[in-house]
Amino acid sequence: MKKSLIFILLFTVEANMLSAESWSLDSCISYAVSHNLSVKSHEVNVMSAELGVTEAKDQFLPNVSAGAQQSFSFGRGLTADNMYANRNTSQFGWSVQMSVPLFQGLRNVRNLDYAKANFRQLVAQLESAKDDITLSVIAQYLQVLYYEEIYKVALEQVRLSKVELERRQELLNVGKIPELDMLQAEAQVAKDELTAVTSLNDWNLALLDLAQQLELESSENFSILPLEDNVMNLPLPSTETIYETALSSNNGVMASKLNVEVAGKYLQLAKSGYLPTLSFSAGLGSSYYKTSGYMNENFGNQMRHNLSESLGFSLNIPIFDSFSTRNSIRRAKVQQLSAEIQLKDVELQLYKTIQQAHAQATAAEKRLESSLIAEKTTGLALDAMREKYNYGKANATEFEQAKTEYIRAVSDKIQAKYESILRRRILEFYYSQN
Repeated sequence: MKKSLIFILLFTVEANMLSAESWSLDSCISYAVSHNLSVKSHEVNVMSAELGVTEAKDQFLPNVSAGAQQSFSFGRGLTADNMYANRNTSQFGWSVQMSVPLFQGLRNVRNLDYAKANFRQLVAQLESAKDDITLSVIAQYLQVLYYEEIYKVALEQVRLSKVELERRQELLNVGKIPELDMLQAEAQVAKDELTAVTSLNDWNLALLDLAQQLELESSENFSILPLEDNVMNLPLPSTETIYETALSSNNGVMASKLNVEVAGKYLQLAKSGYLPTLSFSAGLGSSYYKTSGYMNENFGNQMRHNLSESLGFSLNIPIFDSFSTRNSIRRAKVQQLSAEIQLKDVELQLYKTIQQAHAQATAAEKRLESSLIAEKTTGLALDAMREKYNYGKANATEFEQAKTEYIRAVSDKIQAKYESILRRRILEFYYSQN
């Protein structure tokens, strides 16, 4: 009864998974890229950098301001006769000022170049983050398919064990085998059912991990489609060929190169502190004044008579700024050196990744070839052992050992198959990346 409940559970869960709307690899990648929080964070950084470019352009525009003031004075005050008297006065004034940066020591030009380079770098970082998510989803997608096939192998193992159990029951009924063989068959069925339950759990956990990578609100009834993979039949390019292609197209490398460029632009910006600055300013204003006890011109006349205009140039030559510019340049040089080291490290890590994936793909293909042969030979050995066991020329232990060897060969074939697909997918990603 307990075994029946276990298998009902297994097939119920499997049926629910197969009845769900299935996702393809491309749909998983597309959804993950558009919903991943890390990618969204990079998108926000790009938006901020875009505003930085706009702000840098706005620095070339003039500054214009306007103002007005009104003041009142009450009580005793000094008159024109050099006498103190009670006087109430009021004063109103307005002004308009404009300042135009004519030359800011190339700071505005270099700041714009720096902002543009920083924007390009953050765009490359965004694309690199998308690449990381893509590779992660591919790996997890293949992991799900691997566990799915392992689960199917486990179910097949249970089926074979049950068939053997029924056959031994018939042999036991006619007295051709001892009861011990029957007990061993029952134990093997229980062991294989436990293996199937474990395999199903691994499959479910792999699906859950993939759903979490996609940032799905719910992983209920989530399933994926089989992979139509044709890269297995294509010859592998050399490690150096893939690496040379990736150096000119990989977004992670491009981001690091742009980071070096950004550091260079920042160094030039820091050097602007040694150059003089020149600005032009212009102003316009007027005022109205009224004192109690005196005849005062009306508001309109005073506005016309008190109108004032101004023009001016301002030149600032840096002589000593407490080594502020010098220290900024030193920090910029350190930042540039750090960016260059980071670029070399990224290129080295890329080469190692491609080299390892190439070696693993080659090894997996050789292992796949060997496992296919092993699957065929162990299958034939199992058939031969079954015949020997039927005629009493082999015991139950030898038969179970032959079956175990066959199942192990099938599992090794599946593992080698998906290992080869994964490594080839990684190499294809770096080789064909735009």
